[in-house]
Order: sequence, then C-alpha cells, then structure tokens
Amino acid sequence: MAENKIPYKIYLDESEIPTQWYNVRADMKNKPAPLLNPATLKPMTHADLAPVFCDELIDQELDDTDAYIDIPEEIQNFYKMYRPSPLIRAYFLEKALDTPAKIYYKFEGNNTSGSHKLNSAIAQAYYAKKQGLKGVTTETGAGQWGTALSMACSYFGLDCKVFMVKVSYEQKPFRREVMRTYGASVTPSPSTTTEVGKKILEAHPGTTGSLGCAISEAVEVATHTDGYRYVLGSVLNQVLLHQSVIGLEAKAALEKYDVKPDIIIGCAGGGSNLGGLISPFMGEKLRGENDYKFIAVEPASCPSLTRGKFAYDFCDTGMICPLAKMYTLGSGFIPSANHAGGLRFHGMSSTLSQLYHDGLMEARAVEQTSVFAAAEQFARVEGILPAPESSHAIRVAIDEALKCKETGEEKTILFGLTGTGYFDMVAYQKYNDGEMSDYIPTDADLQQGFDGLPKVD
Repeated sequence: MAENKIPYKIYLDESEIPTQWYNVRADMKNKPAPLLNPATLKPMTHADLAPVFCDELIDQELDDTDAYIDIPEEIQNFYKMYRPSPLIRAYFLEKALDTPAKIYYKFEGNNTSGSHKLNSAIAQAYYAKKQGLKGVTTETGAGQWGTALSMACSYFGLDCKVFMVKVSYEQKPFRREVMRTYGASVTPSPSTTTEVGKKILEAHPGTTGSLGCAISEAVEVATHTDGYRYVLGSVLNQVLLHQSVIGLEAKAALEKYDVKPDIIIGCAGGGSNLGGLISPFMGEKLRGENDYKFIAVEPASCPSLTRGKFAYDFCDTGMICPLAKMYTLGSGFIPSANHAGGLRFHGMSSTLSQLYHDGLMEARAVEQTSVFAAAEQFARVEGILPAPESSHAIRVAIDEALKCKETGEEKTILFGLTGTGYFDMVAYQKYNDGEMSDYIPTDADLQQGFDGLPKVD
C-alpha cells in the first residue's frame, strides 16, 4: 500500500482485539530456567507456589508449551474499555529529526491508569476473584502498576494492598491518591508494618527503597493473611503472557498496511511491556519466519542486562521469594535516590534474560538526562507527555532514526510508548531546573550486590 495512505493513527476494530494471549516460551528452543525453591534448590511446583499466587496464574507461569491461551470473556469485555490502543506513525517526529526512517509507536497510555499495566492487572484480579479470594497484595515502583491494580480490584470488588517504593511514594502523591480513590491502601516501603520491612530499615537506615524491598513486604502480608494472594506487575512469565496483547495488536495494525519493522524497541525494567511488545515478532524470529532487531533499553543507574550477571537470584530484597535465573544486579542492589521514575528492579524477566543470553536481543543502558531530553523533544512534536520509563525507548528510537539520517537508510522503527508522565512532574521539574544529574554505579557498587548472590550449582 502506498506510503501516503498510512494514517497518523492506525486503529483496529473492536472485533480485532486479541482473544488469545501468545506465549513466546512455546517457541523458544532454550526455555527459561525454572523457578527454584530457595530451601531445597529444586524447581518450584504448583503446590510450592500455591500459598503465594492464584491457582490459574500458577498454571500460566509454569506453561512452557501452549503457544496460545484463551482470554476469558470477562477480561475481553474489560479490554474494550480502552483497547484496541492506537498504533501511531510519528510523522511529526520524523520531520523534526529530518530522518528517512519511518517511526511507529504503540501507545498504551490511553486509559485512566495511564499505562500498559492494566492489561495484566485486570487478568490477575479476575483470577483472584474467580478463586474466591478477599484481596491481593502487591508492590509498585513509579506507581503505574499499583494504579492499574487498584482499578482492576475495584472492578471486581477485591481489597488491594499496595507497598509503594518510598522515594516514589514521596515524589508522586497524586498517583498514590489515584490508588486510594480506587480503594487501595498504600504503604511506603520499606515500612515498619512488616517484619521484613523492619529488618531492611535496620540494615539500611534512611533507605529510599527498591522494588525488591516492596516485593518482600507484599509477599509477607499475602502469606500471613487469610484469603489473600500476591500479584506482580512485571518479571513473571504470566505477566509477559498477558502483555502480549500489545504486540499482537501492533503486528495486526502494521500488517493492514504491509509494514514490517526492522527495529523494535522497548524500555526494560522487569520486562513486562518489552516482552509484551516483542513477543509475536520474536515468535516469528524463533520459528525462522522473519528477522527483526530487538533493543531493550534500561537506565544506566540500574543496568541489569548490560552489566548484570546471568545467575539465579532472589526476586526480592528480603530473600523470601523463589529464585529466578535472570540477569541481575543482586537482590540487595538499591538504585540511587537520584534515579527518577520506574525501571528500578534489580533483575530482568527470566524469559527476556534467556532471549538476551541466546543473542536474540540487544540491550542498551542510557543516562537519565539524555532520556528526559528525548522525552521533551517527543512531547513538543508529538503532543504526548511520555512517562520517564517510556522515554528510555524514545531515546534509542531517536538515536536509531538519527543513524538512518547519517546513512540514508529508510529503516522502519517500532517502539512502545508504555504510558503518560502526568504524575511524574517532580522528575520533569528537576530536569527543567537543571537539578537532574546522572548516576552510574561503579563496578565496586555493583560488586556489593553480586557478592550477595545465592550459591546455586
């Protein structure tokens, strides 16, 4: 189809919303390593995981063979509130960069929670309700996952207990208030309300917290409260499965205009949006049907893929969760308070870690001042204020487009715009006032985290 026929926004019809999630693990030759029981170092079974997670979510977590899993009708109906989400041709950004590259972005911020996180939140709340639970516990970093889960729990009449990383709790009071508006309780982490929180505060007085800390507290409350289970917004296989609706929609929209991306880019913290965006495209690569260049973009201040170790590690700072084989900085790693936004997890999804380890994906670490420069450039020409997390992908998308300007290549770039940044104005203010600086951990800083890695043969 002719170039000038491609609209600024490509929308699918409501009937084209995916009715199945795609499980990329089914097509992986090298499957992600299993979660291990930290007490026995044996693979976690359904029975091991049952005290922590909802039953059907455990089945999804452990499923390495089924390529497609049906989306329940109730979840499909909820998706219609905000899906399909638009695939946008960044004509204005292309013009501003004077690049021959063609840039597309899948925008996931067009719902009240402001991000892609709702895709999995509604699924996890559905399975909790179906199981007859009273409520769920979770952690949140920048607050987007907690916001999405509070909405989903409100929809199904579930109680929602959120432990929010302390630095974000203090910097983003309005995102916190959205959670409370939807009925969630929000506690800054680490807190004095849990045993693990008290231990972390004793070991790290005055700490600004990390996702690893908040996970430990949420798991403790879930496992000590009748009728509750723990849910997680990233990292886990089940979450990447739910987020595959992003990539499935993006692929369908591109195919309407016979467009094939050369480069696919996503921001990477725990891996939820990146995994969701690339899954169906990665499936084609794994099956030998098509080839794509995938780029995971992470903050230089929390560089799990680019500087971490591929090893078994605890998913939480309190070391009460299963061991996952992933690229990790060590469960004791706590990002600098200077680090703005989310993408604060010390590790990376086991699925994405395996794909990266097998050379199927690249990774880049970018400094936050350059990220916010890209965010402002994008906002001024495309009209959307991006979340700091999403802006990592924007940074590298711009970099790749500028390379095309130098070489004259007309590459097609697709990136994930995971959410909006309207509750991240403290970070934008610091950037605009010239108070934002870059922090890159030294090798000695990282070694402290590596020294705490569990010994697994």
